[in-house]
Amino acid sequence: MRTTRRTNTPMTDSHPTPADGTRPPRTHPRPDATGLYAHLVVTRPAFGLDITLTAAPGEVVALLGPNGAGKTTALRALAGLTPLTAGHLRLDGTELDRTPPESRPVGVVFQDYLLFPHLTALDNVAFGPRCQGATKTEARAEAAAWLDRMGLAEHAGVKPRRLSGGQAQRVALARALATRPRLLLLDEPLAALDARTRLDVRSRLRRHLAEFEAVAVLVTHDPLDAMVLADRLTVIEDGRVVQEGTPADIARRPRTDYIAHLVGLNLYRGRADGHTVELAAGPAITTTEDLTGDVFVAFAPSAVTLFRDRPTGASARNLWRCEVAGLETHGDQIRADLTGEIALAADLTTVAAAELDLHPGAPVWATVKATQTHAYPA
Repeated sequence: MRTTRRTNTPMTDSHPTPADGTRPPRTHPRPDATGLYAHLVVTRPAFGLDITLTAAPGEVVALLGPNGAGKTTALRALAGLTPLTAGHLRLDGTELDRTPPESRPVGVVFQDYLLFPHLTALDNVAFGPRCQGATKTEARAEAAAWLDRMGLAEHAGVKPRRLSGGQAQRVALARALATRPRLLLLDEPLAALDARTRLDVRSRLRRHLAEFEAVAVLVTHDPLDAMVLADRLTVIEDGRVVQEGTPADIARRPRTDYIAHLVGLNLYRGRADGHTVELAAGPAITTTEDLTGDVFVAFAPSAVTLFRDRPTGASARNLWRCEVAGLETHGDQIRADLTGEIALAADLTTVAAAELDLHPGAPVWATVKATQTHAYPA
């Protein structure tokens, strides 16, 4: 999903990869190691954030979560804009807890970019080096080099109001990188772009982040942005980390309803006894995995086949009577939300939906082959 990244100085002791290809558990880096080592605790009357974040130089970590989960609070705490109630923040072995924002080696790209409207693209990028003590000539030379790297050399003399969304995003990124930060924070950097521009800018940003030598933390609501741009995902709900891992790990083994919805899977929790998983409130699901104890079962909406009448002679052991609760366009398909013996989402073509005469309230039978389910320990 991502291009091969260069080898970085490891933050943890190396672990051999098992023969089955699974990734060994990640341990926290030593406090004096390079990279990010943070325990962020922010307590407010109606909300509390308590998460641990670690990242090696060259690593991109994406923070995902629903609205109000604490992603922006975490980003502001890393930048020094929101003080910590407790915990600590170390970057390359240096404590930053009490360091003011302007003195931290941190670059920030905000959602709306916050470019200075009265300055040209060149002077926007030169602003950081000037604040760090560079002469006007030195700062402009540095800024020109960054704009050239971003493919914006011909826009050096242009002010923000005349830049497109994608160009403004690249200027904001250049301005953040021109200070040579050891921690780059990106707050929904693609949210302000239209769909076509977003595709191009995402590709460019991926390339620039792959070249970045320090730590990058990305906050986003968009799972595609996270999957494409990040090496590792950290999912936050209600101010706590509920799951973290590589994009592939998260997509294959979601552990909450939010994550399952994010990656587009039906997710259930139950108790396994061999190939049968008894759901707490619902029917049993037959799987190919042979497990015992508390498990999750996931399958894609595309794995669901619908019938208006109970299928005769069907070999599938997962067969449930349901009712259509709603229909909506989902890409080039129709997604049916079903209730009944089991609540699930099913994807089918517009032709299939028409042939089945699907509409809210229509009774249907849903079936899923055991080979299309995936069960794993809870």
